[in-house]
Amino acid sequence: MPGDPHHAVVLYDLRYDAGDLAEAAREARRPRPRPVRRAVAVHSLPRHRWDKTVAHRAAEQERRARQLLRKRVGTVLGLVNTPDGVLDLAAAESVDVPPARHRHSGVWMA
Repeated sequence: MPGDPHHAVVLYDLRYDAGDLAEAAREARRPRPRPVRRAVAVHSLPRHRWDKTVAHRAAEQERRARQLLRKRVGTVLGLVNTPDGVLDLAAAESVDVPPARHRHSGVWMA
């Protein structure tokens, strides 16, 4: 049936509310938790079919990260490799090349 949920979860938990905590503090005792019942019904799962949105977004982020990494490494090589053949180590230490985080943003947006 189209109206039935795909998946249903019922969670039972024990929680304190502000009133219980204040009352316990006034009476100089430990607070008593109250039972809480939470139910979730999932009627459709996002991207449960052949959805390539995340893969395309992650591939684009990866391309951008590689381009930025190549640019930064090229800057370091330009500073270190002088035409005289002498390495300028002080200039190399002044350039920061952070590691590329390839698929972070694409997967985070999923």
